[in-house]
Amino acid sequence: MRRSFVVKDILAPLRRLLKKLSERDVMIILSLFVGICCGLAAVLLKLSIEAIHHSLTSWFDHEAYNFLYLIYPGVGMLIAMLFVRYVVKDNIGHGVTKVLVAVSKNDSKIRPHNMWSSMLASSVTIGFGGSVGAEAPIVYTGAAIGSNVARYMGLSYKNMTILLGCGAAGAVAGIFKAPLAGVLFTLEILLFNISMSSILPLLLSTISATVISYIFLGDKPPFECTLSPFAMGNIPYYIILGLFCAACSVYFTRMTLWLEDKIKSIQKPFVRWGISASCLGLLIFLFPPLFGEGYEYLHELLNGGTINMDGQTILAFFLKKAWLVPVFFLLVLLLKVFSMSFTNAGGGVGGTFGPTLFIGAIAGFVASRTINLIAGAGFVPEQNFVLVGMAGLMAGVMQAPMTAIFLIADMTGGYELLIPLILTSTISYAVSRAIEPYSIYTKRIAKKGELLTHDSDQAVLTLLKTGELVESDFTTVRIDATLGELVEVVAESKRNIFPVVDSRNHFQGFVSLEDIRRDMFKKDLWDTAHVFNYMKSAPAYVYVDEKMDSVMIKFEQTDAWNLPVIEEDRTYVGFVSKSNIFAAYRNQLKQVSHD
Repeated sequence: MRRSFVVKDILAPLRRLLKKLSERDVMIILSLFVGICCGLAAVLLKLSIEAIHHSLTSWFDHEAYNFLYLIYPGVGMLIAMLFVRYVVKDNIGHGVTKVLVAVSKNDSKIRPHNMWSSMLASSVTIGFGGSVGAEAPIVYTGAAIGSNVARYMGLSYKNMTILLGCGAAGAVAGIFKAPLAGVLFTLEILLFNISMSSILPLLLSTISATVISYIFLGDKPPFECTLSPFAMGNIPYYIILGLFCAACSVYFTRMTLWLEDKIKSIQKPFVRWGISASCLGLLIFLFPPLFGEGYEYLHELLNGGTINMDGQTILAFFLKKAWLVPVFFLLVLLLKVFSMSFTNAGGGVGGTFGPTLFIGAIAGFVASRTINLIAGAGFVPEQNFVLVGMAGLMAGVMQAPMTAIFLIADMTGGYELLIPLILTSTISYAVSRAIEPYSIYTKRIAKKGELLTHDSDQAVLTLLKTGELVESDFTTVRIDATLGELVEVVAESKRNIFPVVDSRNHFQGFVSLEDIRRDMFKKDLWDTAHVFNYMKSAPAYVYVDEKMDSVMIKFEQTDAWNLPVIEEDRTYVGFVSKSNIFAAYRNQLKQVSHD
């Protein structure tokens, strides 16, 4: 109650002001407001993770106390799990997927607690060393800010969706200091259809969030790097990198979803946490780059530095022999998926966005170091391949090549490598999409038929809910009723279809006015003829929670104008008509088109 009161206190003066303005001006002001809030949220999350991480690791000698890697991540996961289980009491994991579901199923409405709960849980998870990223939680937070501001202001579904997108875009821009990437992320991944006029709020939101990030975190890019000039002769090797990133992307997507399902099949939450925490601690103990986001290792690789793990792991000898270095990092690449899945499925809260960047960088390093070992040291610039690999894997895993290209260029200052960024990202995207048609964010919801696409027709069908289109004003008749009783029902009804049910209200068929027209005035038949003499079977049944695209297929196959709606046990609910669906379709299309 108090939280809601505080939010209303902040927004009440703004709401009174906006009542006097046009819709366009309202969206401009609110997008700026949401962008500022998302920028502050991104700064707060980043500083919180750094503060927790620093307080836990700054005081100990890695060589003497590296056993703490076995303990810290599990403790963070436990705190996050208890917080989610007993305080939030809601599933807040996989933020980007949750945002997609909110747009497709929940009228772009996200619960108010998501404006802070994902940030708090993920900061503890990652700060303690959970092997996940902070980007998905901040996207969920930003989208929740946009959604709840729009809801309080009483905006339509169209504008609520746009403001939700502004929140997500602002969150990406704030955490990465990349305004263009924030807009592209929202357009490619979150918003299925948007007009050019609606891009202005997105731009304003990302710019304001980026400015806030600059103010508090400085104007340096998140990943400063030392790059070599682009050489045309390296194009064949960037093509190889694109193919390698595509293979890694398919592995990343399929293995992550499979592992999480397997781990979550353990019913007891504390047993699941114990197993996950133990496995995660062991992996980090053996491979320290798996600790937390791992971004400090990315800085080394992007600047051509040498990574030394003497005393930090018993596997440090791998880094002493030339050919074992890429082997070690290939193992890190493969096991990052396991450490990420253990963290998320074991109770931690984090996203796959950060691990995608990490694995992409490692993929670029492994590919370039292997080429250099074969062709000779310095044959290809390794830091360039590290940077391009980040974009390649993002394009394949998220299936958002434009976001990948400009995000990596923005946050590294690597625009001089735009050609290899485009080439590698395009190849990775095309190959991975040919093998795996859905991204890691959309695969699960696509299987449920809940995914909105950039196809307006399909998007509208996904948004339409069968249960909301049921017409229940048809008068039912019992299957054993006489013709006379049916005539009495007809006299009182405004419909010409009469559903027939049994004593348990289970649907048996229907009678139309046309079927009884000849006999309804023959009074000598009123007591001798019965409803079942005139009843017809329905050409198909529609279930109350059935997807609309399935319903439309049934209408097409049966050529019917009305179909009965029933529950799983055949309990009668009502009828759904083709004309009613068409009317709802037209209304929804206006919302989806964002015109």
